[in-house]
Amino acid sequence: MEELKKQLKQIIKQTFKVKIEPEVTLPPEGEGADYATNVAMKLAGQVRLAPLKIAEQIAEKVKGYEVSVAKPGFLNFKLPDEYYIQKMGDFAGDLEKNISQGEYSGKTVICEFSDPNPFKVLHVGHLYTSVVGDAIAGMIEFAGARVIRANFGGDVGLHVAKTVYIMEKRQAEMKKLAPEERADFMADCYVEGTKLYEKSEVAKGDITLLNWKIYKLVEADDHDSELAKVYWQGREWSYEYFEDFYAQIGVKFDKYYPESAVVGKGLEIVKKQLDKGVYEKSEGAIVYKGEKKGLHTRVFINNEGLPTYETKDVGLLFSKWQDYRFDESIVITGNDIVDYMKVVLASVSEYEPELVKRTIHLTHGNVKLPGNKKMSSREGNFLSAVEVLGITRKALGKEYKTKVVDEKVVMGAVKYAFLKYRMGGDIIFDIKESVSMNGNSGPYLQYAGVRAKRILDKVGKKSGEWVPNEFERELMKKIVHYTETLSLAIREKAPHRLCNYLYELAQEFSRFYEQVQVAGSECESERGKLVAAYLKVLTHGLDLLGIEIPEEM
Repeated sequence: MEELKKQLKQIIKQTFKVKIEPEVTLPPEGEGADYATNVAMKLAGQVRLAPLKIAEQIAEKVKGYEVSVAKPGFLNFKLPDEYYIQKMGDFAGDLEKNISQGEYSGKTVICEFSDPNPFKVLHVGHLYTSVVGDAIAGMIEFAGARVIRANFGGDVGLHVAKTVYIMEKRQAEMKKLAPEERADFMADCYVEGTKLYEKSEVAKGDITLLNWKIYKLVEADDHDSELAKVYWQGREWSYEYFEDFYAQIGVKFDKYYPESAVVGKGLEIVKKQLDKGVYEKSEGAIVYKGEKKGLHTRVFINNEGLPTYETKDVGLLFSKWQDYRFDESIVITGNDIVDYMKVVLASVSEYEPELVKRTIHLTHGNVKLPGNKKMSSREGNFLSAVEVLGITRKALGKEYKTKVVDEKVVMGAVKYAFLKYRMGGDIIFDIKESVSMNGNSGPYLQYAGVRAKRILDKVGKKSGEWVPNEFERELMKKIVHYTETLSLAIREKAPHRLCNYLYELAQEFSRFYEQVQVAGSECESERGKLVAAYLKVLTHGLDLLGIEIPEEM
């Protein structure tokens, strides 16, 4: 497509003395064309000619394509079979060389996602953002960037105090816990502590004081006091639990930023900018009045002198800059903090606008089960990330009537179920749909890959004069479109575009599989290259999404 754009641009410049960026698109199915453009209609007003006349003049000068003109001025382009046959050979050989993306060449990108809080359980939302964040990071990495996968978590704060408040009372129970029981134990403590904080003024006062004590013991690096022993034990359990889970889903982080590691920097910056008038004092607290930028006021240091999440996020931004001097910082969170992040970034823009320009905040909705029920860790009625994997594993076993399910298929079902949706709105995790071998699912795509592997195992060297039929040509066209789809997905940071393409590719392969004999045919070597090209594209796309094709299904 890029080659055609360049040629059209040059023809228009030479013929009409006009500079324009022609838009080239994929035409609707059934048009019999590979590409189309409406550039003639866009030029009509500038060159004062009828669109049809402009299109005809352009068509006469296009090389390498079969060109047709349609009213009121569309240009349709068809590539010769030789072009696609050559591309299949290229893709079957060195795919990455032929689809290389350079949008991020030489750049450093820090991609922050997942962000679980120690002392709390990973829920389905953490699983979602882990999967999406890793896919976005993978695409940008393929586009040439040095990518740092970062994870930010609240190891200090009110939620920690609520959990530790109960843990202190249940220390005897803590000593008897098996490793696999620790995460659920802390989750129970958090729920119990939250309920007491909301119902009892005495407990609320005790937890508020405990919150301050925890800040101070972390600041002093105290590991010896009784409170410190409970706190550090819980934090250690949390990070072990996180690491085990991330290993299970195939996501690896390069950098962990505990809130306690960045809060000092945030406090220093906010206090410095208070003196310069960016932040203001209000009723004993330090705030940023976002109304001057059409936003709202938020507290950065409360009236007890403790930093809020806002100050921690300021410290995080500057810590990331200090550590990596990034070209781009991508932050992936739920869409419930959109307004919050706007205020934080608006405040920073008053003294470090360049850091804000380099920051991209991507958001997503809630993950819900059929029935549209929102889950809350605060109330204890949430679905944990581990439970999602277990439910999927069980559903796959039932669907395929087996007791042992390949973990690659479990991950494929879960990850694809999340990634196929555009980021932004809520997601309904439909377990039946996610494990189906017949629909738009991870297992369907994985099986489409296994089928191709089995064909290639049987292909010999028999070669003949190959004239592609309609099924072969449609599959070749879809394969070649991978480069453009991938480029768009990277620019938009949109894994769902890659998912949609791979599903359509697998469907096209299914039609080919049903209609065309490969092994044992007169052109099995040539058709084998087509299947090999298809499998390489499918494998590459799924790999960017964190999904592997098993050997058997």
